Amino acid sequence: MLELRQVHTHYGRIEALKGITLDVRKGEIVTIIGANGAGKTTLLMTICGNPRASAGRILFEGEDITRLPTYEIVRRGISQAPEGRRIFPRMTVLENLQMGAVPNGERYFAEDVEKVFSLFPRLEERMHQRGGTLSGGEQQMLCIGRALMARPKMLLLDEPSLGLAPMLVQQIFRSIVEINRTQGLTILLVEQNAYQALRIAHRGYVLATGSVVMEGEGRELLASPEIRAAYLEGGH
Repeated sequence: MLELRQVHTHYGRIEALKGITLDVRKGEIVTIIGANGAGKTTLLMTICGNPRASAGRILFEGEDITRLPTYEIVRRGISQAPEGRRIFPRMTVLENLQMGAVPNGERYFAEDVEKVFSLFPRLEERMHQRGGTLSGGEQQMLCIGRALMARPKMLLLDEPSLGLAPMLVQQIFRSIVEINRTQGLTILLVEQNAYQALRIAHRGYVLATGSVVMEGEGRELLASPEIRAAYLEGGH
């Protein structure tokens, strides 16, 4: 469904991605793990066209989207819930969801809002509350819900558990699995919580300094001594 072939990305003279090649198949949860500065967020942003790949190709459902503007990439069916949530704090929950639905207009709005509220009942309770007054966990739910309102074929999630209490982390990961299972939505997940990410992923890639250094099935990577030593505190 998504193919990256020798993708390079630069910030000025700094090369952030150094020839990334990876695949995401339809219906999968694929996770990207790695240390801070490995290039994980840059990878998702490059897929969305900002920044643009300086070399290589990005294909989505067989179409080369490498040079498309971001709004066209969204129209093709890729939606992102960015790192740090980045909701509209002065808008209500419902208004935030309306912003997510812009690519599709009003046609499916009521149906899609119902799906989001079914997935995150707390958002329905807070429907008329400003986004900036929500808790961190509620804001993350809203960020994911807003991305879902675009009716994507593929959902990009950037650090959805960042800064959340352990109980909320579990809830967010359960929601990711439910979205994938019930909606058949393909998910590319960037996450520093390597244990939780690999536990739910069909496959995973490990990034280090802008390069893929390891790949495999989620459970296979979770059991890897190298991964456990580097990202799971020696397996404890």
